[in-house]
Amino acid sequence: MRTTTSAVAAFGAAALLLSGCGSDSLDDSKDSGSGGSSSSSSAAPAVKKDDALAKLVPADIAKMGTLTVGTDASYAPNEFTAADGKTIQGMDIDLLKAVAAKLGLKLTFQNGGFDSLIGGVTSNKYPLAISSFTINEKRMQQVSMVQYFNAGTSWATAKGNPKKVDADKACGLTIGVQKGTVQADDDLPARNKKCVAEGKKANKLVVEAEQSKVTADLIAGKVDAFAADSPITAWAVAKNEDKLEKVGSVYEAAPYGIVVAKDQTKFAEALSKALESLEKDGTYKKILEQWNNGDGAVNEFPVNPKA
Repeated sequence: MRTTTSAVAAFGAAALLLSGCGSDSLDDSKDSGSGGSSSSSSAAPAVKKDDALAKLVPADIAKMGTLTVGTDASYAPNEFTAADGKTIQGMDIDLLKAVAAKLGLKLTFQNGGFDSLIGGVTSNKYPLAISSFTINEKRMQQVSMVQYFNAGTSWATAKGNPKKVDADKACGLTIGVQKGTVQADDDLPARNKKCVAEGKKANKLVVEAEQSKVTADLIAGKVDAFAADSPITAWAVAKNEDKLEKVGSVYEAAPYGIVVAKDQTKFAEALSKALESLEKDGTYKKILEQWNNGDGAVNEFPVNPKA
């Protein structure tokens, strides 16, 4: 749920560990620079071009040759950098590469700040972006979005829960969140208002630019808990099971969307049809399961669905 949405999103844990770890550690996401493009790795099944679907791609998109995709590669396992600090990988990356292959398109991924990506699409810096964007009305006023996944929010805290964190009753805690997320912009502020109204102390928010830093803050004891999307929480805890644990249940599920320009509805429809084809032939589910995200699978891929 990396985006601003309705005011009742939730806490969740995070993604990436401290720097200097191997490619299967949580610090697989190092910033490769806000302006440079990066290579991308993929373990996704091979996908062949579908000529009928390729004809749906608008001519102005097709003639670009290689499309530059904006992403914030700090959100494992959805989008993050490998141990070399340059190669971008993850569920979103593999899925979009499969979509592109169906449509006969080539992609390159550019790592940028999460809160700059929508602007990058509206300013034509990127023809599209993918970065665990929650679909909501505010975003769809600026861009078109193609549904492809469903995620809720969950919490993480230190192993053994020494601060006795209760996600449903949290007040007076220090909570880590990533800038520009539902958790930072909507859920935590709403929770704090409720705390104050009940005569309790508000939670202190520690807002970081990258999810990897949020996770590192928790591991270092700088925060009591952190909030992120459910796949991110699950990944973080699995990679740091001796240091972290999940708290509470996943809730406030919402769909993710691929972002394209507001006027590129035909391109959005082409992406949707490609996703439908990948779901039908089993590739879609295989990619999700490779990243342990099978529970977030959807069977419809509408453009600008009702939020």
